[in-house]
Amino acid sequence: MALGTATAPYELRFDAGRICLDLLATTHPTERLDTVDVLRAWITGSGLVPADTQLTHADASWLTGFRELRGHVGQLVRGSLAPGVRPYDLALARVNDLARPAPPAPRAVRREDGLLVRQLAGPPPCAALLAAVARDAVELLTDPVARAGLRQCEGDNCPIVYLDTSRGRRRRWCSSEICGNRERVARHRRRAALARA
Repeated sequence: MALGTATAPYELRFDAGRICLDLLATTHPTERLDTVDVLRAWITGSGLVPADTQLTHADASWLTGFRELRGHVGQLVRGSLAPGVRPYDLALARVNDLARPAPPAPRAVRREDGLLVRQLAGPPPCAALLAAVARDAVELLTDPVARAGLRQCEGDNCPIVYLDTSRGRRRRWCSSEICGNRERVARHRRRAALARA
């Protein structure tokens, strides 16, 4: 990526199974939330707001808020993966505080062709969007069934945590197309090297 360019939306990932986990994935392989434009793309891509929602009022303070929430959620999620480790009390208190405001209220609006579409009454405030992500984290961490499905990707140097909803709960990678493919390619190369030796 060239210096001074924003992360392309296709480089943002939304395959971790929960919005709060997708937010955690924005740190890999490097910081993804590096500009307000990228944050806007992430908010829209995550489904927090309908695709046509105007987020022109977002500013650098939004980046700070989302990165702070991401850090706290990361501490709590990774702490829940380590048996016997007590969650970080400060992170827990902060996520609970951020979850208090009402998330953006959707409404159904009829388009010209008669179909109903989801829309927001107005531009959502940052606190409402942070609340939606924080509530998702609270729901995930307090639901024993969902929490039991949390997995750390087995890919080399991949820190992504995802929700395993596969049959039999045997999923090994955050993404079969990314980390899974890398593992298959590495396995093939190791076999080819052994065959040559």
